[in-house]
Amino acid sequence: MDRVRIFDTTLRDGEQSPGYGMTAEQKLTLARQLEELGVDVIEAGFPAASAEDLEGCRQICRVVKTATVAALARCVTGDIESVAKSLEPAAHARLHVFFGTSQIHLDAKTGLNEDQALEKIIEAVRRGVKLFDDVEFSPEDATRTNVDFLLKVVQAVVDEGVQVVNIPDTVGYTTPVEYQARIEMLKQKIRGIDKVTLSTHCHNDLGLAVANSLAGVAGGARQIECTINGIGERAGNASLEEIVMALNVRNDIMPYETGVKTELLYKSSQLLSAVTGVGVQRNKAVVGQNAFAHESGVHQQGMLNDRRSYEIMTPESVGSPPSQLVLGRHSGRKALAARLKDLGHPVDSATLNLVYDRFLQAVADGSTLDDDALISLVLDNRPPKAPPYQINLIQVISGTVKPLTATVQLTRDGNTYAECALGEGPLEAACTAIDKITGYAGKIVNYELRAVGEGRDAQGEVSVRVTVNDKTFSGRAVGDDIVEASVRAYLSAMNKFLSVTADVKPPQVERTTLAPRIASQSQEGAA
Repeated sequence: MDRVRIFDTTLRDGEQSPGYGMTAEQKLTLARQLEELGVDVIEAGFPAASAEDLEGCRQICRVVKTATVAALARCVTGDIESVAKSLEPAAHARLHVFFGTSQIHLDAKTGLNEDQALEKIIEAVRRGVKLFDDVEFSPEDATRTNVDFLLKVVQAVVDEGVQVVNIPDTVGYTTPVEYQARIEMLKQKIRGIDKVTLSTHCHNDLGLAVANSLAGVAGGARQIECTINGIGERAGNASLEEIVMALNVRNDIMPYETGVKTELLYKSSQLLSAVTGVGVQRNKAVVGQNAFAHESGVHQQGMLNDRRSYEIMTPESVGSPPSQLVLGRHSGRKALAARLKDLGHPVDSATLNLVYDRFLQAVADGSTLDDDALISLVLDNRPPKAPPYQINLIQVISGTVKPLTATVQLTRDGNTYAECALGEGPLEAACTAIDKITGYAGKIVNYELRAVGEGRDAQGEVSVRVTVNDKTFSGRAVGDDIVEASVRAYLSAMNKFLSVTADVKPPQVERTTLAPRIASQSQEGAA
């Protein structure tokens, strides 16, 4: 199969969009993740923008070993020199130089005519190829550029020796048919184009960024510029995870491969959300909270019989939490019965009818029910059973020095058990201590924090979903202390697992390491 290179510009085009600014340390964290994800090129920044951006690019070059590190420059000598300085430590460096070529950009930004612009482009590219072995040129706003002038510009930079020619749809104006035709035209009319990689860079102003990028590949492009979660200027860039999974799922009609490890897509998405504090919308393709969630009774029945009936990819293939059968007013009896069985409360047909009637009344307003509410429907008015473990004490020593330490004291059947544990964060340390006591390791697959009230005395409401032994349980807690509320929510989910587990292990006495791995985070407020 043909190889399509993935050029990630999350740290440049994505980071310069409103609300997504990152510190140098945060960009380093994401750069490491992008390299682990398997992208081919990481665009680290725009060094001429500031001394901080230049130094940030240098830091990224020092930690990235396999991916190419690119940096952006205008057709200005100072910009190109800044890129050269910023990429000095890179194992593989690329200069990415651009110039606005549409008449709109010529008039509004530079005041140059086409001949003057072409001269400036050639001069900059000529300087660039002397300094770098790998040079990429972008005629900005290429999809609104006069075709004859675009051909002149691309032919000139190819003649000067650039390795990559990018065709940006800078304002998301074009359509897939138009974009593919433009790429095909360049493939046909540019001398020496077979020695150059054509690239796409599509924005999402009309919601067509991914479709246009794939159309570009169909036309002959073999590099796609994109971002995690599709972040970027205005409506964003083409979404990396959507592009990669489209090529993966529809490999029958798009026989191209990438080097991206798809099982790390969800983790990368969640890391970006955690770093920027901006989550993805619930219905976001591939990585959204609803991407593998099903509430409709017809859909749930199909899922229970064969998940392929309503899922064209598995959550495991992108590293997402397991599929959810969300129980709401559109859910059917079979889904309700299946969830109750998972929770350790199987019901016969007659009882299921009664429970289902009460369930429909409870969700008539469009809400959904969590595990606690479902169990309450089954137990009706029977006295509630005390959870296996209750918290007696939580103490966390936190700060900038890692690892952190937590001590947790739990009570069970009148006995008290205490454990200490280490972790990269206070929640990880405390949850590890709980795991040592219970003998089971939970994995937090979803974490949400929401402010209850306003001001400095607002409380934090924490909701978690925890997977233990391939089953998922929810937990929720509210408190003034966010760490304490998080630990209580985690124990709530673990208690639900223990309540339906026949083999509840006695409290552990040996020091084992069963650290939970926090797979996702999102914040809906601050407390």
